[in-house]
Amino acid sequence: MNTLISRRRALDAIAAASLVLAGCGAGDDSGSAGAATGLTKVQIALDWTPNTNHTGLYVAKEKGYFAAHGLDVEIVQPGDADPSALVAADKIPFAISAQESLTQARAEGAPLVSIAAVIQHNTSGFASPKDRNLTRPADYVGKTYGGWGGPVEAPLLQAVVAADGGDASKIKTVNVGDSDFFAATKKGIDFEWIFYGWTGVQAELRGEPVNIQYVKDYDPALDFYTPILITNEKRISGDAELVKSFTAAVSEGYTYAASHAPESAEILLKAAPDLDAELVKKSQEWLSPKYQDDAARWGEQKAEIWTGFSDWLYEKKVLSTKVDGSKAYTNDFLPAA
Repeated sequence: MNTLISRRRALDAIAAASLVLAGCGAGDDSGSAGAATGLTKVQIALDWTPNTNHTGLYVAKEKGYFAAHGLDVEIVQPGDADPSALVAADKIPFAISAQESLTQARAEGAPLVSIAAVIQHNTSGFASPKDRNLTRPADYVGKTYGGWGGPVEAPLLQAVVAADGGDASKIKTVNVGDSDFFAATKKGIDFEWIFYGWTGVQAELRGEPVNIQYVKDYDPALDFYTPILITNEKRISGDAELVKSFTAAVSEGYTYAASHAPESAEILLKAAPDLDAELVKKSQEWLSPKYQDDAARWGEQKAEIWTGFSDWLYEKKVLSTKVDGSKAYTNDFLPAA
């Protein structure tokens, strides 16, 4: 999870979704019965390479929760095609995405629906090496921001800085592409937008601690869900039992991971042995309590979060048409609290 690189990938889906929707009308064969095992074969696509945002999926597979619900699940890492676009075209039934990209995709007509919030609150924020002494958004004025040019990025930065009384027009923005946080901040960049649960924890382990201002602390609308578990409207209307069974097993995986960080980290490392073990364990320790946080159950989504952020995107002209946030998500498939 390289800063917000998974966001860049997800937002690339907006154009791709339209192309896939136009060119791939047939459904996939995921969700078909496996004759040998008696289990239904299902795929879920990650938004990026495996990391602690995905731990609950690997827990559900390793501990047999998927199998207990009659499912043989394959966790697919990103390829050339964007996972959200494949879900929109019903070529794959499930994927990990984010609220901002799903909302923008729905504005373009993609029939995507969020069925669970992986993390209850937004853990992203603007971070800088401590030696820059950027302790509040107003301090960003006159500094250099390392960005990637996504449609949400500039208005979000402007909103956070304005909320603290600063003038974001006096911030220099440089497109750093795929350069990671540590490389960029050693080459003239003062701050970037990161997920603390990975890049911030990595900074701690490197002995390069950061200051971070979480975006949710400056506007309630910015406490949007990221990441989320998604499917499409066709699956919901035509194969509700599959969606219910899959969501139930994933819920069990994340509920376990929420209270068993060390064991869950080991499960993730077993599935993805190339990951930095120390980073995974420390990240899991930090993130596990945040999966459910103050919600009554893992995955719960609130109407005000979906409608509030959708309205915010429209007000900031990220969206050219309004999106009904109430239709972009459902809690119907989550197990009872």
